[in-house]
Amino acid sequence: MAVKAKKKEQKVPADAVGVYKKKIVALLGAFDKKTMPLSQLESKCKTKKNGREAFAAAFDELRTKGVVTVRKGMKTGLCSRLGFVPGTVTRLSRTFGFAEDDNGTEYFLPGKHMLGAMPGDRVLISQIPSRSGEPEGEITDIIEMGSQELTGRTEIIDGAPYLVPDTAAMNHMTIIAAESVPFADGDKVLAEIVFRGRRHAEHKVKVVSVFGSSESAAACAEAVVASHGAPVEFSAEALKEARKIAEGGVQEYSFNNRTDLTDKVIFTIDSAESKDLDDAVSVEKTEEGYLLGVHIADVSHYIKGNSALDKEALLRGTSIYYADKVIPMLPKEISNGICSLNPGEDRLTLSALIRLDEYGEMLGYSFCKSVIRSRVKGVYSEINAVLDGSADDGILGKYAGVREALPLMEELADKLIAKRKRRHSPEIDTTETKLILDENGVCCGAVPRERGKSERMIEEFMLTANEAAAKLARERKVPFVYRIHEAPPEAKIEAMREILPRLGLDCPDFREFRPVHAAEILERSRGTDKYEAVNLLVLRSMAKAKYSNEPHGHFGLVLEDYAHFTSPIRRYPDLAVHRIITDILAGYGNEWLNKRYAGFALNAAERSTNAEIRAVTIERECEDCYKAELMKQHIGESFTARISGVTEFGFYAELPNTVEGLVHIRTLPEGEYDYSEPVSLTERFSGVSYVLGAEVRVICSAVNVSDGLIDFVLDNDE
Repeated sequence: MAVKAKKKEQKVPADAVGVYKKKIVALLGAFDKKTMPLSQLESKCKTKKNGREAFAAAFDELRTKGVVTVRKGMKTGLCSRLGFVPGTVTRLSRTFGFAEDDNGTEYFLPGKHMLGAMPGDRVLISQIPSRSGEPEGEITDIIEMGSQELTGRTEIIDGAPYLVPDTAAMNHMTIIAAESVPFADGDKVLAEIVFRGRRHAEHKVKVVSVFGSSESAAACAEAVVASHGAPVEFSAEALKEARKIAEGGVQEYSFNNRTDLTDKVIFTIDSAESKDLDDAVSVEKTEEGYLLGVHIADVSHYIKGNSALDKEALLRGTSIYYADKVIPMLPKEISNGICSLNPGEDRLTLSALIRLDEYGEMLGYSFCKSVIRSRVKGVYSEINAVLDGSADDGILGKYAGVREALPLMEELADKLIAKRKRRHSPEIDTTETKLILDENGVCCGAVPRERGKSERMIEEFMLTANEAAAKLARERKVPFVYRIHEAPPEAKIEAMREILPRLGLDCPDFREFRPVHAAEILERSRGTDKYEAVNLLVLRSMAKAKYSNEPHGHFGLVLEDYAHFTSPIRRYPDLAVHRIITDILAGYGNEWLNKRYAGFALNAAERSTNAEIRAVTIERECEDCYKAELMKQHIGESFTARISGVTEFGFYAELPNTVEGLVHIRTLPEGEYDYSEPVSLTERFSGVSYVLGAEVRVICSAVNVSDGLIDFVLDNDE
């Protein structure tokens, strides 16, 4: 039987598509009605037989970009005339979602107006009357689908399998078991949408991967990582490069043109479990004050621009840490091996040598490529014991070679802390959590992570080196990746003006809100029963720090110059900064540096900011799952807590171990509650008020490990 050969597809010429795009926009813009039948538009464009492909390609391109849309009855019109704006669905909750248009405006989307859209979908948004004053919209068209993958929990109902999505809809989605990998009831899974309906409940999925039981925090954490698209496995090419670098070792020829610092008392100070040691320090007394040395692993010596390792690092942006796990930015051969500043081993570094006066003020700085040999792997808890005099003979023996340097480091750190107070940097109290896992990886405890003297010491030294790096770039006027922190948004500032008097506190008089005002607000309340509320209020008013290729300064630190220089093993911006400083030291001029790094700095800043947001979100959501797993063992128990957040639907209460749960308004004593954002929830007739920072007694009533949610109720027996 003869088979006809397929006609070879011909690519539509780009110039022809461009002509039709202009015709389409012009005709729809001039038409006396907002919409025109698609067939009429094609006719008006005078498409000949051989022009239909170009017309179709042009129309599809305009539709994908959100310039034109197709309405009921195959009528088409310009989105601008119809009041539609293109945007991207950013996140979903059980009954609503959010989308951001191309100008950065965020829209609240009621679930019934979402057309089943998923995160990452490109959509057209039509604004609708708002109930909150914030932009609210409905999706009129899905113009380009994003990822089809989502995570959730399987559930068997009357013998039929369903997916309960983590953040997609309140409705279950049907699982097509025949197309799925084997799974059990209650598994945490990764699923793929194979059929889309007009509502989330109409979507059908297949299970493509099983993480384990949804009652296991470890399994749920894996699902969190997958749901945010964080890369876990390294590419074969990147691993090959890493092995080659590791096998080559630290070669002596690499010491050429480097400053030999191996005879200096230099050592690392980190947590006991750290394996990627990328910073070491030294302090010397000088006639004018101090010479602070901050010596950072020279990762840029090994990771060259546009190499497979560099592309992988830029894709990841940062290492991600949760529970006892790490998703590293670089393979362990690099992060834990040749770039880790292990004691007694020669390592290549980029050193910041900073001259400080007797008050800790910066007199000058220099950077150099160097070689160091760390004297000891310092551990925070051990050095704290040495400093406070509680160290035993074993610890004293370990640090015998560096003990004379420690009092000098403590002395300098105290002066740097005092300097920060002099410039009125707001001292906002924040708490990190240390999770305790048993031998099976199950969370059995949580405690606030302690910050002793050595932690503060290293923090101050790193801040000083970061400041010097940014100062170098700004003074040289070269492209750079800065760490910036802008002033609080005006709306948050006005909220503070309004809320502080309600707490019985005066608000400082100011025209422009400055760090000194935030510091003054905190100091006025410190030591009072209002401090917890004020600390949370100031913390939540702050803008989020981010990366930028422009030196806008750091509001919270009260520094004109700031960048991230000290962690190139685990943060891409630091690696980018090292690469630029290396070429400055090599003597390249500004013209060459601008040509080489202007676009690179902008791209690195934008992508690093996005990567950091993803990492912080993953770490927080994973931590929530582990905390829920912990509290599953304490359901029915009573605890003393502090109100850490107030909403119109209840309040959040935080235990001393940092675990936080929701006390829903429906569980409070019956009454009518007035919400005073974001400070209090008050019963109108009795006057009973639940105020931010107040102490309450709660009972753990319910836990959902899969969603990382904990419910509390008031302990009325107290």
